[in-house]
Amino acid sequence: MDPKNQSSDNLENQTPHQEEEQQPTLPIASISLALSTILPTHFLTPPKIYKPNKVKIPTQISSLSNLTLSSSSLLPTKPNFKSTISSNPLQNTLTLNPLRPNEPSNAAGIRRASIVWFRNDLRVHDNECLNAAHNESMSVLPVYCFDPRDYGKSSSGFDKTGPYRASFLIESVSDLRKNLQARGSDLVVRIGKPETVLVELAKAVGAEAVYAHREVSHDEVKGEDKIESVMKDEGLEVKYFWGSTLYHVDDLPFKLEEMPTNYGGFREKVQGLEVRKTIEALDQLKGLPARGDVEPGEIPSLVDLGLNPSATIGQNGKQAANASLVGGENEALQRLRKFAAECQAQPNKENKDGTTDSIYGANFSCKISPWLAMGCLSPRSMFDELKKSTSRTISAASGKKDGGSGTGLNWLMYELLWRDFFRFITKKYSEAKQNSAAPVTACVGSAA
Repeated sequence: MDPKNQSSDNLENQTPHQEEEQQPTLPIASISLALSTILPTHFLTPPKIYKPNKVKIPTQISSLSNLTLSSSSLLPTKPNFKSTISSNPLQNTLTLNPLRPNEPSNAAGIRRASIVWFRNDLRVHDNECLNAAHNESMSVLPVYCFDPRDYGKSSSGFDKTGPYRASFLIESVSDLRKNLQARGSDLVVRIGKPETVLVELAKAVGAEAVYAHREVSHDEVKGEDKIESVMKDEGLEVKYFWGSTLYHVDDLPFKLEEMPTNYGGFREKVQGLEVRKTIEALDQLKGLPARGDVEPGEIPSLVDLGLNPSATIGQNGKQAANASLVGGENEALQRLRKFAAECQAQPNKENKDGTTDSIYGANFSCKISPWLAMGCLSPRSMFDELKKSTSRTISAASGKKDGGSGTGLNWLMYELLWRDFFRFITKKYSEAKQNSAAPVTACVGSAA
């Protein structure tokens, strides 16, 4: 295009006074007019030598001078509608007032909304996926699903989830909701299949990603693949994290498919491996998405899950001993601190044969396994708290020839390492594609 024609187009909106002052070198004059408000006039003096076939900046500058940048105009709007997944129809909806931020107008480099899918990680401390969603999103919707497939009778006629475990889970979910509410968020609870519930909620709030921790069993791994496939069809990203073991799966000195099939070999391989630092709980979380007006929903009861509440009552009419364990993150942290204090206060008790008691605490046990199983407490937090609460040197069980026996703390590390072995070996064979696999053996003395 002829430079004169370009310049004449740029001068159509100028005043008559500006047209009279226009120099014959039209492209350079357009630069002067566009920048005259921010640069001294001596910066805009036309050069003596002008080569129009090399100068193409004037047209671009004049175009940019009339451009108004607006990030909101670049973002497509989505219809505002409610989730088709209803809360528990057997109970009334909770009346809650969580933070719901206004729709973000500048979402460059950050997601407008994300979903955190809680599974066996019912805690706010040392929760990588919760922290990642908080840092990468303008708003976050925490969700927990009571999957109907986890309840009812198995093919053998037994409860898939018994009343004691279900009661503990309900208490843990309730405690998680309180901890999220205390930080300006909330927990959306639904009874339904996660692959259905999560998609409907994502559509309702305009979520762009789902954050979750990975699990290890065969059915859980299959469920993860199904959810990832469904989300991909909807154009949503699924981001998985690892947070259920003392050692991180990415830090193992071997590929998971090459993991030793016996505990002794595993312990030898991970000897001296460093434990990652825990992630501190956030004091304030991002609010719920403004769209969708999603109801939090009520936490179901045992009856809602098809279980008999009377099963937790003993013959004397009182609550059974197993039901005295209270689920939840707060209870888990209290028990951990109490156990650490007992370990610190107790001297090393040497027996007649020269050995020492293996562990301290009520009935010589920390009794924290149920909270670890539900993810109310992370193994790394347990490790950290014991380090902070005692002056004794904690040596990992992998470095002890006697398998970690000795002080209570060393014995606890030994138990956590066994737990890691079982979770990693389960993960290994859950992901294995081969039809036949070598049998899993646990030979403690093989690496001694």
